[in-house]
Amino acid sequence: MSAAWGKCFDPSGARYGVPTYPWRLAPDGLATRRQLRAQGLRPGGQPIAAQTMRVNRRAGGVRVAYLYRIDLAKPVRPMTSRKWGALALAMLARRTCPKCQITYSYCMPRSLGMCVLCAYPDSHDSDRQGAC
Repeated sequence: MSAAWGKCFDPSGARYGVPTYPWRLAPDGLATRRQLRAQGLRPGGQPIAAQTMRVNRRAGGVRVAYLYRIDLAKPVRPMTSRKWGALALAMLARRTCPKCQITYSYCMPRSLGMCVLCAYPDSHDSDRQGAC
């Protein structure tokens, strides 16, 4: 047994307070939030049942994923028409440049905070004349 694997194996929960398993070696009946979502489920307010841990040898840190019981998980709530509307407005805001108010078919880069034409006006003067 390697030292990294031994550090991550604590099925009684004595070391971390919650049962801990090495990455990809958790027992059946437990799943992460993403795995629950892929099955159309959500944790539904249940406490964390266990965790899976992975030691990153290069960076020296550990990665932890919390596990929930599948039998206690609840179905995902369906989207209502109001939620769909709010999502559509949020996506419209992400696609609209705050400076020139043009709506694009893609989301604005967060690093720029505006469209490329507004962020670099000098290099795209000829392109700007055709767009407006």
